Order: sequence, then C-alpha cells, then structure tokens
Amino acid sequence: MLLDGEEWRAMLRGFQTEAWRLETLPQYLVPQEVDELAAFRAGKRVDPDTYSSAYTEDLKRLCGAGRSKGRVHVLTRPLSEYLRFEFSRYYAPHVLAGEDIRILDVTERGNPLPDVEDFWMFDRSTVVLMKYEDDGTQIGRELYEGDPAPFIEWQRIAVAESVPFLEYTEHVTA
Repeated sequence: MLLDGEEWRAMLRGFQTEAWRLETLPQYLVPQEVDELAAFRAGKRVDPDTYSSAYTEDLKRLCGAGRSKGRVHVLTRPLSEYLRFEFSRYYAPHVLAGEDIRILDVTERGNPLPDVEDFWMFDRSTVVLMKYEDDGTQIGRELYEGDPAPFIEWQRIAVAESVPFLEYTEHVTA
C-alpha cells in the first residue's frame, strides 16, 4: 500500500505514543527544501533557540501530551553538504522542541544495521518503508504488512549504538 498526501500526514499525526524513524542516506532530495538549501549554501542559518515552525510547535504539543518522536541517522564522515544543512536547519531546532534525535556514526566502526533501509515506525506496530533512489530522491512510502518485530529490534540496536545529537555535534564538526 502506497501512502501519500493526506493519508501520509494522518499517519504522522495519528500515532498514540511514539513515532520513530531510521535514516540511512547522506542526502535526501526534497523539492520543498530547495529554497532552504540554497539559503544554507549562501550562509544563512536559523537560530535553533528562537526558530519556530509548524513542525516544532507540533513537536512541543506532542511532547506535552506524553507522545514522542525520535530518530537515528546512520552516517559516515565527512558529513555531506546535505547532512550539514539538515543538522543546522532541522535537527538542532527539533531537538530543542523535544524530538529525540540520535546519530550513529559508522565512520570508524562496523555498521550494526547493514542493509537496513529507511523506515518510520508508529507505536511499535505500524511500519512504513521509505523508498528512495540512490541519489536520495523519494520514490514512495509503503505500508509494511509483516511482523514489526525486526523493526523493533533495529530500533533497539540503533538507539543503543547511537549518541544524542547534541552530544555528537559537540565533538564532530564535519
């Protein structure tokens, strides 16, 4: 089952306790980010302490209601331009708004999640496989209809093997 439009937005809003994401790519080509990425390239940065968007306000509401969003991004250094952009534009303000963002840097170690592709998991029961071209262009979202147990285990491993975003950025600049 392919998820798009309002059906996808409803899934992102409709979870009961937890929405969690595994990211594995060095870049995501998202049409709605073109202007923001150009501004980043031109040196414009957001102030994570004062930045506000519909997403950050939604995060604050979710956290206030006892719900959580989190993610782990598996990556290697040097960080791609896109990752530097994502760290600055999204991760820093989203962490301050309450999202549990963690980094699993596999530059100098084996990847504990080899061949695991991007996915979202909602309430540890509903899994959506995120489909991308090699360059990071999204080509689909597919509702996984099998047993979520492997994804729950991959989440456990990813969280155990990663470090909080702010801790990671204290020690790594590129």
